[in-house]
Amino acid sequence: MPEAPAGPPTPPVPLAGLLALEELGLRGIAGPADAELLWVHTSEMADPYPYLLGGELLLTAGVLLTEPDGYVARLVEAGAAALGFGVRPVHDTVPPELVAACDRHGLPLVEVPPETPFTAIARAVWGLMAAARHRELRRVTRAQQALATAAARPDPIPAVLHQLAVRLSGRAALLTAGGEELHAAGEAPGPEVRAALTRLARVVAPGARPAPASATDTLGPAHLSAYALGGGQGLALGLATDHREAGDHTIAQIAAVLLSLLAAPHQGADAAGRSAALVRLLLGEDPAGVAPLLGGDGRWTVVHARRGGGTAADPLTAGALGAGLGSALVDMGRGGDAVRVLVPGGERITPQPGWTLGASAAAPADALGLADAQAARALGRAEATRTPLAVDTPVTGLAALIPPGPAAAHARALLAPLTEPLAETLRCWLSLHGSWDRTAVALSVHRNTVRQRIARCGVLLEVDLDDMDVRTELWLALRQE
Repeated sequence: MPEAPAGPPTPPVPLAGLLALEELGLRGIAGPADAELLWVHTSEMADPYPYLLGGELLLTAGVLLTEPDGYVARLVEAGAAALGFGVRPVHDTVPPELVAACDRHGLPLVEVPPETPFTAIARAVWGLMAAARHRELRRVTRAQQALATAAARPDPIPAVLHQLAVRLSGRAALLTAGGEELHAAGEAPGPEVRAALTRLARVVAPGARPAPASATDTLGPAHLSAYALGGGQGLALGLATDHREAGDHTIAQIAAVLLSLLAAPHQGADAAGRSAALVRLLLGEDPAGVAPLLGGDGRWTVVHARRGGGTAADPLTAGALGAGLGSALVDMGRGGDAVRVLVPGGERITPQPGWTLGASAAAPADALGLADAQAARALGRAEATRTPLAVDTPVTGLAALIPPGPAAAHARALLAPLTEPLAETLRCWLSLHGSWDRTAVALSVHRNTVRQRIARCGVLLEVDLDDMDVRTELWLALRQE
């Protein structure tokens, strides 16, 4: 059998759909009825094999039909999808030998009545193809819109995979080159299907040899496919579905492009510069001397962030957060710690969908430890007040007129009786206008603990914390630390 050519730019038409058109009067009389038609061809040759591409509905009146079994065998060998036999004027009925041969070789046989011209059948097939093409384009367009909307959600990668799984009625997974699932949506397949997807992911993963952009396989009723993500990330989109429809490949390609963009590392700072900065820091160089390698104006804003709903962050979502803030310098933290992002000081910090943020004031490289503490406090305040972003603003106004040296010395003396937990509790409580509940949320402690700590602060400092003058002095002192 010759190599099958690429199909036409239209979806195949089910033979059953053609038989359902009552105006044609067609009747299936032999062979299976589940064939799919790619073309229509008419031939009265004794052996049309050399002129067939595969997938045809071959129409004939049997002018030169002498050996039905050999004729049908050659059609099957050429890949014909079905045979349409027109009765009269050559044959009054479909020859029984032809019916038996089609049953024997598994070729669908359709009886064409005398009043139905072959051109009407061809026209009907093209009409069905046009309608199927329209449905496919409409399905792809709707899927593209849904995937683009998902890509704009707070958790874009899981959202895109979920939408893809819904659109294709199957399993969609983001896989590493080793087959590890980073994210997945849809019903989990069995271990054999997962192993097969892992193998496909390795096929499309970049390696020593050029890798294909996609690969497909089948395992029982499961249709499997994998698509390499761009950018040399070593990631692949894996799909497992129970069936394939026209447009599935296009929809999957759209999702692969979106996932490539979402999973790509942010390239705002030069990778070589970041590596050099890390090496110099590890070798003991002063942070202020390393900062120029990372770009920016030498000042940095520290941002602490937590995802909404208590959902844990992962490397991809944390990287997407960094990209949204304009920085590739992202620290995932440990366990329930907040994600930390180091943003060039000139960048404006804006709320990020799905995240609660706390940002420090812009600080030079040698003051990032203080900025880190500011960002942590700001995040606690944002969580306590249920706002998407809180910024620890620098001292301004009348407070900025106080000479920093004497003010800092007075602050240290005034707050000396307090331990760090007590001082932090007092700072948070004052910043939230004395709210017990909000302070408890910000510090992740019980409200009774807050009350006990504030009472202890009053005792150690020998002051009345209900006095506004006392609160003001303490607040100014805490800001000077």
